[in-house]
Amino acid sequence: MGVSKLANLSNISELKLSHQLNVPEKTGSANFAESLQTEYQKSEIHFSKHAAQRMQSRGMEMTPGLLSDLNQAVQRARDKGSKDAVLIGDRSAFIVNIPNNTIVTMMTEREMKDNIFTNIDSAVLF
Repeated sequence: MGVSKLANLSNISELKLSHQLNVPEKTGSANFAESLQTEYQKSEIHFSKHAAQRMQSRGMEMTPGLLSDLNQAVQRARDKGSKDAVLIGDRSAFIVNIPNNTIVTMMTEREMKDNIFTNIDSAVLF
């Protein structure tokens, strides 16, 4: 069977299944996918390549507790309308782009003492 015939069979099977389940065709699936992506972005922070490299080069380990603390701090900043925040912990600081849930960079406790944080609109202590 050719590829186009297989594709047609696949579409027919999907159509039959959606009809049997009384599921609307794919018109709303894009909205669902967008909603799912939005919720995913809200729920979990991401690390830029630069931030991941900095963490690795400084020997910093990402633990489940630290990840949970960062997620909570990001949510608190989001709740206050922040766009770019510095999250300051006991041993490190993270610069985060809140709308994208992305940690842009990080620094250790020693590095914080000699740095100035610019282009941020809020600070969250965690």
